[in-house]
Amino acid sequence: MELTEFEVSGAVKIGDSWKPYTKVIGAPNEVQARERIYTLIGSKHRLERRLIKIESIKSVNAE
Repeated sequence: MELTEFEVSGAVKIGDSWKPYTKVIGAPNEVQARERIYTLIGSKHRLERRLIKIESIKSVNAE
């Protein structure tokens, strides 16, 4: 299974405000990239999925 790099951007609710984020993550497809973001950010900041917004997922071309 080949991993593709995806750039995922969105916002997380920390305290009373939404903080923007952008992460580059390796995953086989967009669905797995979305799940991996929920897992990583949720476990690091102890956030539920409803507090993590994903606004865009783009494939990053390796050059």
